[in-house]
Amino acid sequence: MRQHKHKQINRILTSIVASMVALTALSQDTGERPKLVVGIVIDQLRSDYIDLLQARFGEDGFKRLMRDGAFLENVEFDVPDLDIASGTALLMSGAYPNVNGIPCSYVFDRKHDKPQYILADPSAMGNFTDDAYSPAAYRVSTITDELRLHTSGMGAVHSIATDPQQAILLAGHAANSAFWINDATGNWASTTFYRNSPQILSGRNYRLPLASRLDTMSWVPAIPLDNYPDILSFKKYYPFRYIYSSSDRDRFRKFKKSALANSEVTTVAIEYLNTLKLGKRDQTDMLCLGYTATPYSYTYDGDGRVENQDLYIRLDRELGRLLSEIDRSVGLGNAMVFVASTGYYYDSTRPDERFNIPTGEFYPNRAISLLNMYLMAIYGNGQWVDGYFNRHFYLNHELIKERSLSLEELRAKSSELLRQMSGISAAYTFEEILNNPASAEARALHSGTVPDYCGDVVVDVSPGWVIMDTDGNDFDESKLIRTNVVNTPVFIMAPSVKPQKISVPVDAAAIAPTISSILRIRSPNAARQMPLSLGY
Repeated sequence: MRQHKHKQINRILTSIVASMVALTALSQDTGERPKLVVGIVIDQLRSDYIDLLQARFGEDGFKRLMRDGAFLENVEFDVPDLDIASGTALLMSGAYPNVNGIPCSYVFDRKHDKPQYILADPSAMGNFTDDAYSPAAYRVSTITDELRLHTSGMGAVHSIATDPQQAILLAGHAANSAFWINDATGNWASTTFYRNSPQILSGRNYRLPLASRLDTMSWVPAIPLDNYPDILSFKKYYPFRYIYSSSDRDRFRKFKKSALANSEVTTVAIEYLNTLKLGKRDQTDMLCLGYTATPYSYTYDGDGRVENQDLYIRLDRELGRLLSEIDRSVGLGNAMVFVASTGYYYDSTRPDERFNIPTGEFYPNRAISLLNMYLMAIYGNGQWVDGYFNRHFYLNHELIKERSLSLEELRAKSSELLRQMSGISAAYTFEEILNNPASAEARALHSGTVPDYCGDVVVDVSPGWVIMDTDGNDFDESKLIRTNVVNTPVFIMAPSVKPQKISVPVDAAAIAPTISSILRIRSPNAARQMPLSLGY
């Protein structure tokens, strides 16, 4: 009798466990498409900083992403001169710059012999800004475009970032809206390219303008100084404090690089979720956000290691605040969230001379003068070099054509001279980059080069050297050359994604197809990688 009761109890327990397993499997993947997608791209996010600061993080930010989603620890972007624009474009399109059309944030305009923003478009008027941008240079479709196509435009797509070009690259071509913070006024700005912008941010510009609040804000340490790991002892006694006074003409630019900017993005994102009812309609909606994890270049003493760590600690809190709101609003079981880095890290701090680190200064203007004199000695008087920008030298095509000379020959001659200049470790002609590149470096240049913007000769400046800005324009600046690679992460959390950590390198071009696969929509039209298998 007792044995029979035990068998009954065991059967009941087995049924309960089986039911729990079935319910768990159902909750993990209901087979339904998420009602809300939140895509977050964080400029210069690093895996090692996340690992270093885990003990200082809360439970609802990075830890939640690692606990409940897939953590891709080392996503590779094999692109030279990677920046916020090219990194974001690659992630959202699944294609490299030579295909997607976005090699970097700024390009040289041959017609006017000067640099310009890659997304500059005079045909698109600014809204709360004098700047004109559109995604016209973006030559392929994106995750957001494919989602809008899949829902026949019924699913809403919005983008919010501090940087204008990142906001547009996140939004793609078919989004309802893209907004960013204007450098001159602090207003949330947009472009008339997007026709269905909500009134939320224009209302916020009048009701709660950043210009009226910024004087009251200050960036100070979020935790006691003794609690920051891996910092010099003297840094523990002098807490930083950054204010953004109305007397500082660059205060909005400085604010956008600070940890406080991420809080502003989160606040606006939550307002979007609640006001627009994103994720609560019949079709899948998507909200794209741009955060920053860039080294703070406005530090008082040039050593920003405390500021960098504080930025991550505050960023973790913002992610926690956002994820909690998504859970409260639509439920994380009905949502997909992915967080990605732009794939690079730029530390502009020059080493102190007393440490004798090999270095030098490369002056582009001097190189232009020497190159022009060299070409005049061979081909006669004339202005043979049109200009220089971002390691690209541009020759005067009109003069070369007028003299009935071979453009390929002048490129080769220019490359020969440039290779001999101090500070230049390599030089590649247009043909070497685009036509059957032989070396690994040339192949990387090939995938990262758009012919319309490519110079006639592209040079590599030696690591440790500084490219000196002598033009004083808004696009070029003195730049310390470092070629070291850093681990950059991607997190993907969705009901159908199994919690896991992947440490082997993953090609960044695989992220867009993977997101599309989870959403069960087509991959962007130039994405060639197979999606990663992250399911149960």
